[in-house]
Amino acid sequence: MISHATVTLESPLLDVEEKFIGAACAIESWFRSKWLEHPPPFYGSVDLRNAGFKLAPIDMNLFPGGFNNLGSSSLPLCIQAVTDAIERVCPNAKKLLLVPENHTRNPFYLQNVSSLARLLALAGLKVRIGSLMPEITAPTPFDLPDGGTLLLEPLVRTGARLGLSDFSPCAILLNNDLSAGIPEMLKNLDGQAVLPPLCAGWAIRRKSRHFIAYDEIANEFSRLTGIDPWRINPYFSVCRSVNFHERQGEECLAANVEAVLAMIREKYTEYGIEETPYVVVKADAGTYGMGVMTVKDASEIVGLNRRQRNKMSVIKEGVNVNQVIIQEGVHTYERIGSNTAEPVVYMIDRFVVGGFYRIHGSRGIDENLNAPGMYFEPIAFETSCSCPDQCKKPNDPPNRFYTYGILARLAHLAASIELDNEAD
Repeated sequence: MISHATVTLESPLLDVEEKFIGAACAIESWFRSKWLEHPPPFYGSVDLRNAGFKLAPIDMNLFPGGFNNLGSSSLPLCIQAVTDAIERVCPNAKKLLLVPENHTRNPFYLQNVSSLARLLALAGLKVRIGSLMPEITAPTPFDLPDGGTLLLEPLVRTGARLGLSDFSPCAILLNNDLSAGIPEMLKNLDGQAVLPPLCAGWAIRRKSRHFIAYDEIANEFSRLTGIDPWRINPYFSVCRSVNFHERQGEECLAANVEAVLAMIREKYTEYGIEETPYVVVKADAGTYGMGVMTVKDASEIVGLNRRQRNKMSVIKEGVNVNQVIIQEGVHTYERIGSNTAEPVVYMIDRFVVGGFYRIHGSRGIDENLNAPGMYFEPIAFETSCSCPDQCKKPNDPPNRFYTYGILARLAHLAASIELDNEAD
């Protein structure tokens, strides 16, 4: 069953959506020109938060791991988008090697890999899955929640090419975010397209650099549409030298928390918003909701207890946190039933291909929903996110999803600029 979220919008955000719908022709032309300047990453997912008075991306993942959570209606557009992306980066590709995370204990992640492999195969590619795990020394099947199996095979490096013992692919698609670093096996390959590029992994990438690029794009887009860029753009700052175990950098954190809170309070006063401002302090690299805390007052960041410091000090793959981003917290007013929800929008190449709601029954409107206890339901993308309906209200599903699609494309475009900068 496809779900529709309910949300109470305040007039300022309705005004923004009306401007987007009215400027749809100019917006689509603007995006076309930007994609020519900055070719998009192969794929990505964008976490959005809808506060009723503000709608903004809060995270951008370049190695999305939830293809199993997309509705079946997303499949045709996914296939079309994959075909377009492959033709652009590797037009003669026939074989593709998919390299996943080492999450063999997470059957739902493996279901994602299976779903991704299926849509790649439906786009005309012969797909096999090569594992970076040293314990995978022979083809190894894993059971999936849907009753199927997934075959992982050991990677083989031959000279400057990566493949399997009997499989030499034209292209390599990473579904591994490289949090633990770039394996030697992936370095200095020749004659094979690696998608996304290695600089997209968390060994190199930083959230703060992404939001610097997003800030540039959001300001330009806001001039095009005549909106206050704050409506689609979270404030942020960075602390680049912290050690939670040693309590180093607490002064920097407290000062930056207070600075961002002050900017939010000023905007809330300007627009008559009565919610309590907050920020989210999170590791500047990494995913899976690790190394994240909500802060409403700068005093909360000083003198963290042992449990809080342990939570913030290490992220995925046991990597230590030494740099954090302090990001404006965006409330989520969306609900599935009585549970708090936020939309996650998926892109392949320059196309919005679908999405789902991340839902949590015990988290509030100002809390991180990417936490144990969350579940997912497909978003009702009955029509493409690129097709607004001028005859309907701004918050009717086709138009709400058009707005979601715009924000996702802005974040994806920022990721393009971010990767261009990393490659220079």
